[in-house]
Amino acid sequence: MQPDGMFSTTIALDGRTQSYALTYQVLPWLEGTFRYTGFDEFFYWDRNYEAKVRLLQESQYFPQISVGIRDLVGTGVFGSEYVVASKRYQQWDLTFGLGWGRLADDSSIDNPLSIVSERFEERKRDVGKGGTLSTNTFFSGPQVGVFGGVSYRFNDIPLTAMVEYNPDQNFWELARGGERSKNKLSAGFSWEFTPGAKLNINYQQGQHIGVSLHSQLNTKAKPSQYRPKKFVSALDLPQSKLPEGIKKSQWYDRLLYDIERSDLFMLSARVTNDETLAVIEIENDFYPYWPDALVHTHRLANVHLPAHIDAIEYIISDQGHKLHRVQVARNQNIKDILHNIDILPGRVLTQMTNRTGFVKSKIIVDATIQNRLMLFDPDNPLAYQFYLNLGTKFDLPDNWMVKANYRQDLLNNFSDLDRVSDSILPHVRSDALRYLKDGKSGLENLFIEKRHTFKDMPNLHYRMFAGVLETMFSGVGAELLYQPHRSRLAFGVSGAYAKQRDYEGGFSHLDYSTLTGHASVYWASPYHDFDIAMHVGRYLAKDVGATFEVRRTFANGWQLGLWATLTDVPFDDFGEGSFDKGMYFKIPFDNLFSNSKKSVYKTRIRPIQRDGGARLEGFSGEMWWDTRDARFDVFNEAKRIRP
Repeated sequence: MQPDGMFSTTIALDGRTQSYALTYQVLPWLEGTFRYTGFDEFFYWDRNYEAKVRLLQESQYFPQISVGIRDLVGTGVFGSEYVVASKRYQQWDLTFGLGWGRLADDSSIDNPLSIVSERFEERKRDVGKGGTLSTNTFFSGPQVGVFGGVSYRFNDIPLTAMVEYNPDQNFWELARGGERSKNKLSAGFSWEFTPGAKLNINYQQGQHIGVSLHSQLNTKAKPSQYRPKKFVSALDLPQSKLPEGIKKSQWYDRLLYDIERSDLFMLSARVTNDETLAVIEIENDFYPYWPDALVHTHRLANVHLPAHIDAIEYIISDQGHKLHRVQVARNQNIKDILHNIDILPGRVLTQMTNRTGFVKSKIIVDATIQNRLMLFDPDNPLAYQFYLNLGTKFDLPDNWMVKANYRQDLLNNFSDLDRVSDSILPHVRSDALRYLKDGKSGLENLFIEKRHTFKDMPNLHYRMFAGVLETMFSGVGAELLYQPHRSRLAFGVSGAYAKQRDYEGGFSHLDYSTLTGHASVYWASPYHDFDIAMHVGRYLAKDVGATFEVRRTFANGWQLGLWATLTDVPFDDFGEGSFDKGMYFKIPFDNLFSNSKKSVYKTRIRPIQRDGGARLEGFSGEMWWDTRDARFDVFNEAKRIRP
């Protein structure tokens, strides 16, 4: 097992196959892998998931023992299960295991589980279209195989030598014109040419030379600590150098000026009637870690607030939602703020200073190079596009906002894609190739939205939206989220009228529309930063069912997860894959550069895109996830992240 939270990618090529894999150490004792493998000897691509569970942790005298299942919900092409023991001694690492399925191709050991039940005596090789658990084949078959290996890591150079014994005889490939293995032994070298990246070269089963590239990222790394560029405080500037309307003699004006130059938003501020407590509402779009934004605001507030203020209450506003209040003593040492805070229910200020919105009235315009990927199409497993994204966001009165993004194509290989959807459901997603090819340049979205918290009900948040919502749909809708104070449970409802856009990325639409909506329940699990959600409702193809999703989120912004959707669409009608499922990634880029602002990349990866279980992207039960970075437990745990 790798260290907890390690995320790995592997690209492997040999004379028979090309394989791409994503592996994540989900928990200290659980590893998950997704593979996409193509066969060069004949045209076939296979998707499969693998799970490995540690039963016994390695100690001085005992090996690590794990049990694993390959092709967990696949077609059975690589179907195999195993129990494996590994033991490291100085520079040596030894592995020995028993395997079923492909790992028992050349074996004379009877399956010991056949004593338990006759079910284990036979094994079905082909399990159909995939997408469902192949539980009737797990650990079954008349025999089990033996596999193993040994590796030696050299002291003075980052090189590891390996030899392995693999009983897989490639019977599945042999039946389709491929070759049978000539030898059960393979050998190779692994070179760690930079920390976290390895190049492997090997000679496999006496007939193929293989090359693979393996890289690792630690998703549990501490969040980067953003510090704004140095600026001259309003206290140190003459009145003539300050913007019009900013008076150096007033604490509010000075604080507003300094907070803006710290890449934060001060939405409102006031002093209570007894003049001992200041209430400041802040919003953060740039600091990767929300508690860092709080600490920096407190540093500035200590400088500018009147001396008679004893405590400061910060209203944490995230994307327009007043989530909670954090109260800090005025004389609190800056280094100890995160160790001594009180988290109170959120609220909307009714008595504010006479001027707010100094910063929020600005129009934000950016131009970035971005990409779109279309994965797992057998004709072109990695279809890509690089494009110039022109985006804008500006705020309107009463918490309304307008957002727009336009895509200008720069480079793509979509011409290699020519598959036509065979779905018998409304083509709400399966015509994705047409949107890629015909809409290489075009409007990504253009919508108006309001996000806010109910004035007299601080635990109730809402959003309303209308316009061109995403690549394939326009619409109008709303979402409501009930988040009790400091509760790990939350509840929401969302709904929208959606109309399908045409393929060219303009303002025209196709002759398809639908009502879609969901009721959701969320649980912020205290277990290893896992969050769980369940959405029940009506989907874009007018099917009805439920989506279950689980994500793991770290303080540095990394978020990885899985989802699965089951609706009233039969597996045969759904098509290949049987039901909608996939992986979710939110990858922070700020950790890659020193002192960088908050920057993240979000994407969903599906093994196959079909129409069943399709939701509006970003507009169906997303508010709870959107405010995850500012949730109450983020501030509770800040003293562990920033000791």
